[in-house]
Amino acid sequence: MIAFVFPGQNSHYVGMGRDLYEAGGPARLALEVAEGELGAELLSVMFEGPEEALTRTDNQQPAIVAHSLAALEMVREAGIEPDFVAGHSLGEYSAITCAGCLAPEQVLPLVRFRGELMARAGDDAPGAMAAILGLDTEPVLEAVAKAGAEGTVVVANYNSPGQVVISGEVNAVEAASAACSDAGAKRVIRLDVSGAFHSPLMKPAAAPLIDRLDDTQFAPAAVPVVANVDAQPHTQPDEIRANLGAQMTSSVRWEQSVRWMIDEGVRTFVEIGPGTVLSKLIRRIDRDMTVLNVDHADDVATLATELG
Repeated sequence: MIAFVFPGQNSHYVGMGRDLYEAGGPARLALEVAEGELGAELLSVMFEGPEEALTRTDNQQPAIVAHSLAALEMVREAGIEPDFVAGHSLGEYSAITCAGCLAPEQVLPLVRFRGELMARAGDDAPGAMAAILGLDTEPVLEAVAKAGAEGTVVVANYNSPGQVVISGEVNAVEAASAACSDAGAKRVIRLDVSGAFHSPLMKPAAAPLIDRLDDTQFAPAAVPVVANVDAQPHTQPDEIRANLGAQMTSSVRWEQSVRWMIDEGVRTFVEIGPGTVLSKLIRRIDRDMTVLNVDHADDVATLATELG
């Protein structure tokens, strides 16, 4: 069985999507849809930068989804389809589009709106995030609970064994980070982000997003979408809509999602979109899995050969 997985924020790079556009065919059409929905400057900032403009949350989020959907069109042109789909945070929007819940014309303005809301929430309630490396989950949870005396701090991402991300108010994240270091973490890395994503500090962003989702027509998923919030499969529009709304303030259960798919019989994961972040995480979760990625146009030929 095959799962398609889609990357989230911070997978961007200047030049992303250019070779997909130049390849023509359905990939170019997908990027032209993004251009038509969000303006010519989106492709310009993807292809040419500058980095500061591309890194802006309101540009970065639609750029990553546009790139992912263009690469997906090339994979589909090769006749390859998934048994399950999943995405990491923002990537869940690419996943539900792959599953047929939303059309690209619907999802691209939605993710730009999401990016604008998250950036605004970060400005209004400054927070912090930190990656905890080389420490089991239980000591991280203990550190987070202890640091709760300093303010709001939660686990934002369960990424892979030995890689957990925490998020919340600055003082509380600093206290939890210090406690994780004392507990034996190999590294604690403060992340360069505009807000405390996947924490209660995102509640001001979640409310208008939920309203927008409620006003958006979703179709049933053609293949199960394994959701971040519960690491379970979903096909019904109401469930998928609710999961996307809850995702803003909930933990991303990526390791649990991957393990669920493996338990269901998935043996091949294909990361579709910019970068290889998810490919690396999946290899840490289970080294026996076949993990492939499609970022560039020539990756599709490699994928077809591997799966042929």
